Amino acid sequence: MTREAEEQNRRLLRARDAMDRAYAEPLDVPAVAAIAHASPAHFSRIFRATFGETPGRYLQRRRVERAMFLLRETDRSITDVCFDVGFNSLGTFSRTFHDIVGETPSQYRTNNPPIEAPHCFQMAQTRPRLPEGVHPRSSSSGEAPVAAAAIA
Repeated sequence: MTREAEEQNRRLLRARDAMDRAYAEPLDVPAVAAIAHASPAHFSRIFRATFGETPGRYLQRRRVERAMFLLRETDRSITDVCFDVGFNSLGTFSRTFHDIVGETPSQYRTNNPPIEAPHCFQMAQTRPRLPEGVHPRSSSSGEAPVAAAAIA
């Protein structure tokens, strides 16, 4: 791997780490692209090529992962969880949650009581799974590139 490629990967990881830390904040591609020292369009292209999904979809999945934990481990209302993880609309949250997890937030809460196991096992068991036969780098999701549009 060339030095240039290594540096690009480091910048992408810094940007992804920033998204992981601030998932509940309003984030857009230009702000995250600035962390990676790239233009918004180039950042979207290289992020998808490297991680197999657009920055917007990555952020949505990260927010849903956190929502899954809150729904399972707390008694907070679904609306509160929606806003806690960075969604601005309950409808968008419910639709995105269903698309990623395969069930509505209320169904998920009913079907998944709190887990009594070490956190690392909880994370492994509760990570959203891709449908059978779908590879994260496939373009069958029909997602359009995020480009300079808002992520959230």
